[in-house]
Formats: sequence, structure tokens, C-alpha cells
Amino acid sequence: MEFINTIVAAIGGFAFGAVWYTVFANQWMEASGVEVVDGKPANQADPLPYIIGLAATIFVAGMMRHIFAGSGVEGIGRGLLYGAGLGLFIAAPWMITCYGFAARKKSLMLIDAGYATGGAAVIGALLNAF
Repeated sequence: MEFINTIVAAIGGFAFGAVWYTVFANQWMEASGVEVVDGKPANQADPLPYIIGLAATIFVAGMMRHIFAGSGVEGIGRGLLYGAGLGLFIAAPWMITCYGFAARKKSLMLIDAGYATGGAAVIGALLNAF
């Protein structure tokens, strides 16, 4: 059952990303410097980024499940809180550090750090929902 919970939580985090990046699509395209064709990223039809993204989200969900089990995090609310904390205080600062040294735009840092925080919160809540 834990395997299924992990996959469901990962899909939820991935789906959060789809909504997040739809909302911030124009800002993200401008900040990331991705090639744009007809108002959409040129690589939008390439399945590889989506496959890599889903696989990475499964790894995140699996490690979060492991952390939650080891530290006794139970309940949807606590899962949401601890997930958001992992995203905001571990994933986002690491990402922002890398972006800072790569001289990436601050708006890209905020958009991607927001996804790391929100996605981890969704994963945390879903891990404890079943």
C-alpha cells in the first residue's frame, strides 16, 4: 500500500506543477530564456522533460515517505506542513543557491522555489491522506 500512496502523492505533486506552471507560464518562459514558438515553449511536445519530471517527483515522494515514517509525521495537516517545510527550507534554498551562481533571474528563482514548496506540500498531504 505504501508504494501506491507514494505514486499517488507523486502524481499529485506533478499535477500541482502542471497547474503552477500554467498560471506562471508567461513569466516562466520570459525568466527561463527557453525558446518560444507561437507563445509556447519550443520543447513543449518533447516527452523527455515530462518523463524526467515525473520520475524526479516519484523519488521526492519516496524519500518524503521514508522521512515521514521515520519521524512519525501523521495526518494530512502535518503532512502538508512538513512537506511545505521540506520544500521551503531544503529544496528551495538549494535551488536558489544554484540559480544565484548561474546568474538566473530572481523571478525564475521565485517561480521554481514556489513549485518546490507547493509541490512538496501537496506530496506531504497526499502521503498521509490514505
